[in-house]
Amino acid sequence: VQLQASGGGLVQPGGSLTLSCATSGFTLEYYVIGWFRQAPGKEREGVSCISAIDDNAYYADSVKGRFTISRDNNKNTVYLQMNSLKPEDTAVYYCATDELPGSSCSKYRAVYDYWGQGTLVTVSS
Repeated sequence: VQLQASGGGLVQPGGSLTLSCATSGFTLEYYVIGWFRQAPGKEREGVSCISAIDDNAYYADSVKGRFTISRDNNKNTVYLQMNSLKPEDTAVYYCATDELPGSSCSKYRAVYDYWGQGTLVTVSS
């Protein structure tokens, strides 16, 4: 099982970025994928996730209405579209999955067994 997050970078406040989580070693459509972020000096927090099978999505209150999660099972990739970015969105973003198929979304990091390496998003003028 491997996950690789990419797409981070430097963006001005109000700008947009799309993060990608490329997966391998498992059949993506049967597994939940979560996006987490960790800002300097802060705990890693759940940002968004997409459930296995039915694609139900969860968003943290801080990103609701600005971020959109989606998956392309044919490309084995999950995306996080981030709009109206704010300086407080600055963090390293990670994607993760649970080892059990068919899982529902969870914002709790303990649920997730496999993690990608993270991609840095910096929102600054």
